[in-house]
Amino acid sequence: MKPRIIGRSSSHHTRVARIFAGETGVKYDFEIVRDLMSRNPSHYAGNPALKLPVLQTSDGTWYGTLTICRVLSRISKLRLEILWPEALASPLLSNAQELTTQAMATEVSLILSRLVGRADGPAQVKLLTSLSRSLVWLDERIDAILQELPRNRDLSYLEVTLFCLLTHLKFREVLSVAPYSNLEAFCRLYGERKECRDTPYAFDP
Repeated sequence: MKPRIIGRSSSHHTRVARIFAGETGVKYDFEIVRDLMSRNPSHYAGNPALKLPVLQTSDGTWYGTLTICRVLSRISKLRLEILWPEALASPLLSNAQELTTQAMATEVSLILSRLVGRADGPAQVKLLTSLSRSLVWLDERIDAILQELPRNRDLSYLEVTLFCLLTHLKFREVLSVAPYSNLEAFCRLYGERKECRDTPYAFDP
């Protein structure tokens, strides 16, 4: 069975999985979830949490971005040096991954709040503050973060998730990333990778 990624072209979580598939050389089919407001698990390949992305392989169905990336690396014929979150042993790298992952979840909450017309409530203001302060922290430390990552890495979950977060913020116009010049520079450089160019964000019809 050819692996199938179920997700959305507009999803940063889905893009992370698709970039990993490209980097690991795993050919896959891409199935688009049409209605994100659906409460039917069958529309999410059976995921009871109604979340994306989902990966289907001959071994079964896999939920969650990080899990999917691990499965893709296992079935890959390439032997890449991949840096996973648990290998980030220093406070700087570990906190960078935590803030990136949290920021991705925070952005989703802000987008959903905007969709239901609750973008200006106290909870949403706190979420936006959390997001912006996380970006300040990352912007101030991105050069040190990149220097501390092992030089022999082919791929790192931290860099892929950070790239997908920053480009998604711009795509969805949740928060301008222009003030964060160091992060912008990282995005421009990382975005030159073929897998990043091949997975641009788009709103699926």
